[in-house]
Amino acid sequence: MSLNTLWFILEMVLFIGYFFLEGFDYGVGILLPFVGKNDLERRMVLNSIGPVWDGNEVWLLTAGGAMFAAFPNWYATLFSGFYLALFLMLIGLILRGLALEYRSKNPGSRWRNTWDWLIFIGSLIPALLWGVAFANIVRGVPINAQMNFTGNFFTLLNPYALLGGIAFLLVFMLHGSLFLSLKTSGDVEARAKKFAMQMGIPVAIVLLLFVIFSYVPSAVFKYSVSSALVFVIFVLAFISVFSVRFLVAKHGGWAFTMMGLTIALTTLGMFLGIYPNVMISSTNPQWNLTIYNAASNQHSLFVMTIVALILVPIVLAYQIWTYYIFRKRVKITDHMDY
Repeated sequence: MSLNTLWFILEMVLFIGYFFLEGFDYGVGILLPFVGKNDLERRMVLNSIGPVWDGNEVWLLTAGGAMFAAFPNWYATLFSGFYLALFLMLIGLILRGLALEYRSKNPGSRWRNTWDWLIFIGSLIPALLWGVAFANIVRGVPINAQMNFTGNFFTLLNPYALLGGIAFLLVFMLHGSLFLSLKTSGDVEARAKKFAMQMGIPVAIVLLLFVIFSYVPSAVFKYSVSSALVFVIFVLAFISVFSVRFLVAKHGGWAFTMMGLTIALTTLGMFLGIYPNVMISSTNPQWNLTIYNAASNQHSLFVMTIVALILVPIVLAYQIWTYYIFRKRVKITDHMDY
């Protein structure tokens, strides 16, 4: 295995980890105004992610840093071409972070309600835009011979990309409701379970449509190492999310596991679908960005590999320890002293 392929795999793993962990954070934030009917219940909902949400965002920072170091041309084309979309996503993340930190600074109902809706908006925008961004990467975007994006913001708002945005949004909402069903109790747990029961099949249908249309408008499967393999992965993702509807009532842990498997398989399918490309040019296939022409030199990749082998296990161990420490359910009487 070449270092280029190794770093492509690492980038894929980082995004899988980010979508799995931050996915339920987004879902919890979007559901906050609906599963929490009063201030106590909303604080209960926020306490379920309070110890981990900022740690989950580290996966995005690591993925972005790894992309910048290992595939600088991919980073430059993606962040310049998707600039406005990523800027809107950044605004959403800033609003959400501020709201989570400042909500408890004032006991007034108007103050807290305002921050609650900012948490909702700050969670919804990134969840939607990540789906739009990845769908465009799969579909292909206009890139010229100099590796420059030649479209505009509205180029990204095509029907397939919007379907991808809706699919990601609904998947994260379902993921968040399953997380709440495991981490909360009482009325909040009951509402989260009810939402998950209602959303299981609709999410499966939207995801199935996304899989089907991935084969129609996108250029991805013209270059895929194995179109059949990617199709099987997508089908397994559909089966996983479909099974959630039947597991959530009595087997919440398994339902959450299947939802995580859905996210992992969908992300895996997207990455394998474009390999060995990292961005596909809809203008000319010869102008695709690949793991070779978008990568750093071999010496840089080698040094980064040594650093990653040392630091990644430490980060993983720390995050596993964090989740272990805060593994218990949040009750309405817990941590309500602010």
